[in-house]
Amino acid sequence: MGLRELKKQQTRQNIAHQATRLFLRHGFDQVTIADVAAAAQVAKMTVTNYFPRKEDLALDLHEVFVGLLARTVAERAPGESALAALRRGFLAGVARHDAVIGFSEPDFARMVTASPALVARLREFHEEREDALAAVLAEETGAGPGDLLPRLVAAQFGGVHRVLFHETLRRTLDGQDHDGIAVALAESGREAFDLLEPAFADYAVRPPS
Repeated sequence: MGLRELKKQQTRQNIAHQATRLFLRHGFDQVTIADVAAAAQVAKMTVTNYFPRKEDLALDLHEVFVGLLARTVAERAPGESALAALRRGFLAGVARHDAVIGFSEPDFARMVTASPALVARLREFHEEREDALAAVLAEETGAGPGDLLPRLVAAQFGGVHRVLFHETLRRTLDGQDHDGIAVALAESGREAFDLLEPAFADYAVRPPS
């Protein structure tokens, strides 16, 4: 990474850090872009250049979140179905307490769920993730432009991840620790993917190399 890129990364991290600190202290809806800019010692325009939407200051994993399922399917092993790859990826995320599948500290979970703007933005994240997954499934299966099947399958896969994400938030708000949540989430995840297995076990299986 060059010096210019490093400085940009440091500026972005500083803005995100200061924003999160203010949001946790005062609540997301009470903090303005001007407040974040002042705390980060940058201009308001600098903040919006890095984060065009205020919500993305708090939910700073947009790109990773939206692309996760599509990338997991696109990178699946030969002989592996889309469902098997997503099951494997989800359980791996549970094991490492990944923030992308909902693990967070209680204060952060309360901040997110208390803000209608952040709840709405999370809903958009989930919808964008399903769209990205549907596009990959269509490409991987050779589906035509008018074929609904990839979108229907993506809705099923995305729905499972959405429900499990909110279950992680719920358990966090109930005061459960990450290890306890991981045990419960792994069990629920296996049950959910088992329910999908009869319908999708043979869908989008990557041919042997």
